[in-house]
Amino acid sequence: MLYKQIACAIALSAVVYANPEPAPANAAAAASGGTGTTLSANAIQSGSFNDGSNEVGAAEVGQAKSLTSQNNFINNCAGKTLTNGLQITTGSCNGITMGDIPAKTAMVSSVITNPQTGGSAIASDTSFNITVQMSNLVAGQFTNADATYYSAPQALQGGQVVGHTHVTVQDMGKSLNPTTALDATQFAFFKGINDAGNGKGLLTAVVTGGLPAGNYRVCTMASAANHQPVIMPVAQRGTADDCTKFTVSGNGNTANAASNNGSGGVAAAAAAASAVKDPGPTGAAAATTAAAAKAASTGTGNAGNAGGKGGAKAAGGAGAAGGAGAAKGGKGRKQRRRSFIA
Repeated sequence: MLYKQIACAIALSAVVYANPEPAPANAAAAASGGTGTTLSANAIQSGSFNDGSNEVGAAEVGQAKSLTSQNNFINNCAGKTLTNGLQITTGSCNGITMGDIPAKTAMVSSVITNPQTGGSAIASDTSFNITVQMSNLVAGQFTNADATYYSAPQALQGGQVVGHTHVTVQDMGKSLNPTTALDATQFAFFKGINDAGNGKGLLTAVVTGGLPAGNYRVCTMASAANHQPVIMPVAQRGTADDCTKFTVSGNGNTANAASNNGSGGVAAAAAAASAVKDPGPTGAAAATTAAAAKAASTGTGNAGNAGGKGGAKAAGGAGAAGGAGAAKGGKGRKQRRRSFIA
């Protein structure tokens, strides 16, 4: 029995120390995670050893038990589709650590300063600026979203999160107060703000060409450099992001007015079905062409074409989402789709 215990101890030691992590050449190498493939003893987080149910005074009615791990969940993604730096639309598993977390006094915060809630309506089809004032973000830092998506931990500089923010605008339909959650795959405008702005946290995104008349919601999405949502140190806090609702009014443009009234829009919705099935440029072009043809047959002229512009945008690379944008545009609102800008 004693022999077996000694043998097991030796075997365990071999597993843990077979490939010791080489000493990093410098502090930068250490900060980046090094090149070793073995979990260092001083990196193991014992907080993952228990499920939280036995903490004195911490349990709440209905509280879920946490998953547990003795090795920081290092093999959590084994056998699963790995995110691996890509934006995998069918779902994946990301094994990269969350990274550095700022102090409570340095949490990221945002406020949209334009458009303003309750402010004057913005003229349709007219360029305007979305401006955001941020704090505690080292802005203007972003990696290649097509190859390094979620592929590195969050980092800090001077105690502040290194990253960037995004603005996303969604069409809310006929009301500023819808009761149904908006479809997250649909947006009228999206842009990553990749510059440092005025150097004092004020960032700007230009909505070139504006938006058709309607009711909209604009939100920010603060991110670390590798595009993951910023990670904060405490649960009870204000949000890192901001949203506001605004209206866009018609400016007498016939096509825009007709589109908003829904005439010819149904044509774009029906034609967009092919764009959804064929997410590439072919499907988008088909949606636009069919919408235009239907509009002509119903005498709505430019209205149908306007309704189909959501599909036309898909030809620029928005794919299936662009086709779906045409479907929504066909219901009475032209959708301006943008390809992902990191």
